[in-house]
Amino acid sequence: MGMVDRLYCRNKLLVMEKCENTMLRINQIKLKPGHSEKELKEELLKHLKIKENELTEYHIFKKSIDARKGEVQFCYAIVFKVKNEKQLLSKNKKVIRPDIVRYSPDVKGTKTLKSRIVVVGSGPCGLFAAYLLAEKGYRPLLIERGENVEKRKESVDNFWKTNVLNTESNVQFGEGGAGTFSDGKLNTLVKDKYGRNRFVLETFVKFGAPEDILYMNKPHIGTDILCDVVKNMRENIISNGGEVRFNTCLTNVKIHNGSLVSIELNHSEWTKCEHLILALGHSARDTFGMLYDKGIYMEQKSFAVGVRVQHPQKMINLSQYKTNDNLHLPAADYKVVANLKNGRSVYSFCMCPGGYVVNSSSEEKRVAINGMSYRSRDGENANSAIIVSVTPDDFDSESPLAGIEFQRKLEEKSYIEGNGNIPVQLLKDFRAGIKSQEFGEVKPAIKGGYTFANLRNVLPDFISDSIVEGMDMFSGKIKNFNRDDVILAGVESRTSSPLRIRRDDNFESNIKGIYPCGEGAGYAGGITSAAMDGIKVFDGISLKYKPF
Repeated sequence: MGMVDRLYCRNKLLVMEKCENTMLRINQIKLKPGHSEKELKEELLKHLKIKENELTEYHIFKKSIDARKGEVQFCYAIVFKVKNEKQLLSKNKKVIRPDIVRYSPDVKGTKTLKSRIVVVGSGPCGLFAAYLLAEKGYRPLLIERGENVEKRKESVDNFWKTNVLNTESNVQFGEGGAGTFSDGKLNTLVKDKYGRNRFVLETFVKFGAPEDILYMNKPHIGTDILCDVVKNMRENIISNGGEVRFNTCLTNVKIHNGSLVSIELNHSEWTKCEHLILALGHSARDTFGMLYDKGIYMEQKSFAVGVRVQHPQKMINLSQYKTNDNLHLPAADYKVVANLKNGRSVYSFCMCPGGYVVNSSSEEKRVAINGMSYRSRDGENANSAIIVSVTPDDFDSESPLAGIEFQRKLEEKSYIEGNGNIPVQLLKDFRAGIKSQEFGEVKPAIKGGYTFANLRNVLPDFISDSIVEGMDMFSGKIKNFNRDDVILAGVESRTSSPLRIRRDDNFESNIKGIYPCGEGAGYAGGITSAAMDGIKVFDGISLKYKPF
């Protein structure tokens, strides 16, 4: 974080509160990387066409990078106050009064709860639902099949070192959800007309996230910091009367006359429960099976699978910034997409600048991978999933669980091909369908064991061929994207949930009292959108029921 960023992120939450109806905004303030605080202020005054003594206060509202014209610039939106507001608005058409909508959790329900609300899963969706329920006096029970984040980190580190998998606590399961061991990207395409997105970011900052996520165009936290954030949110839930139980898995539900009456935990303990928030995440395959057997309506949905590719981060920087002078620039990212002749789309997903490919398996004798970055994003490689669309037409069955079996078969082949490790292959050998023998200039940045293999033996031909075609097309956008020594790793199979649990306008499934939400239920696609969906479910409950 640069000097200007540090200065303006102080008291940022207070600033955001003050923005509403009290401050003006101007966009498109552009400066070269490495500029000083003084230069930013001077450029602001120049755009406003006012003297320094007329400006009473200013703060960064949004910051992005503009490298479209071959010259890299930081682009700012600034909120500010001046002495003569009306005069400035009448003379300077670039100045606007921002219409800021703030989310404010409210309780309007009057019905009485007979038992406390249970939240299943402590990923961003469940965590935010439980956080708001606890804050408003509902005293929720939050259950998580995995370990708390401190112990979970030890289990994950041990798995990467020894290849001994804890099937209940790993990169997929445990406090914080799958996003804890990722890049911690917080950008989302979900429209935010109710202010929930900003609320999510502000809450993360409240519990320890870097304050620049409030204004960076593509905010990210990083795995190393996310661990502390989710721990702090857990402690807040407990301090507000909630209960959090780890190593506790939902194993059964009891339904009477179409409504939930009780739940079973760990195959042994039954407890009364009439309101169950299902924030399962996309990898709770056994739980999906149990719920399907109990008659909860589900349906197949499209998702995507493929490989994760590694390039030198310096190459990506040069392509995106057109310079290797990156002293004042963050590690560059990219997003590429192509529509193929076969009617499918191939695209990058979860791009991790300066990051690592990680073994993210959760089931024995199956290998699945993901990408992650630390806050600094200072690793030698950039990595991203390159994935191909898969539709229900590709499944062997009409069962809502068919997508899960499709994923499992790929993961089983990946395990066999890598002899229990992550199978890796150079792009030139992937084209030829032969096992690689040595790395080129690109060296692997991988958490977990890996071995040379032939990924053509893992993926169906339509996916392999689509990846090759896509890599060549992407090279027209990012020079040398299809270089021979690009490292491919497999298999990237958990990009999103392969099913959707149906819910009505009140966020309930066909079984009354069960609220499917988040990425696992098919209603989100990332940390921020999952957290926002958890907030939606809280809103639905708080409109109907008063605190417990």
